[in-house]
Amino acid sequence: MNTWIDTHCHLDAPGFAPDRSAVLARAQHLAVDHCVIPAVERTNWDTVRQLAHAGGDSYCLGIHPLYVEQAQSDDLQALETLLQTHVADPRLVAVGEIGLDYFVPELQQGPLKERQELFYREQLKLARHFQLPVVLHVRRSADRLLKHLRELGRAGHRWSGIAHAFNGSGVQAQAFIELGFKLGFGGALTYERALQLRHLVQTLPLDAIVLETDAPDIPPHWLYATAKDRLAGALQGRNEPGELPRIAALVAELRGISLEALAQATTLNARQALPRLAALLV
Repeated sequence: MNTWIDTHCHLDAPGFAPDRSAVLARAQHLAVDHCVIPAVERTNWDTVRQLAHAGGDSYCLGIHPLYVEQAQSDDLQALETLLQTHVADPRLVAVGEIGLDYFVPELQQGPLKERQELFYREQLKLARHFQLPVVLHVRRSADRLLKHLRELGRAGHRWSGIAHAFNGSGVQAQAFIELGFKLGFGGALTYERALQLRHLVQTLPLDAIVLETDAPDIPPHWLYATAKDRLAGALQGRNEPGELPRIAALVAELRGISLEALAQATTLNARQALPRLAALLV
């Protein structure tokens, strides 16, 4: 049976609180054997760690760019202290979710733009110091992310990690790959209008691709209810890790390969992006 790794799933999200055990049971039944749970802010660092240990999954620690406005002045120091405390934890697989977001208007300029770049750079330095991969938030920010990676990757440091929910150009994709990253793809490519994403999935080297749901965010098209549907009483479907095999089936179809080949390749790719996974997936 093919098995899958969901390389980006926010299992700590409040929407999962009422039935988190059932969500995980459904995922296991559908052969999603492992979830990587990224943090987004200081208040959920302990939660993602505890969930990873309770469920046999893995976690990342970091401050998401959408949360830097509310972050406290000592959060970066607190993150360094926590990484130092848990750096030997085999379930801590990366610093993340970190990055830059230039989609939200107020983050595109002024003090908040500078603040998120500061938090990104400082967290890259922590990843470099602790020799951990990074899980990147990439939203209209690929070139700036790459700039900082290049600047801080000098002196022989080799990055690894995942550019999550990648939606950039082919040139940007190749730049991330050359720096040591895998590219995460999920529910967004299930929409027929996602022509660029589908082109990337079809043409990128197979060894550059990992799969993710970003659950409960970025629902695949079969869960999405339009405004018209919602007015008619339809409920918005909730994304969860159990949707990954159906996303994978579309990726395999787009690439013209078997599900078995895709499962083997993306599992290997995830292990390369996040090397500590290897010991957890035996």
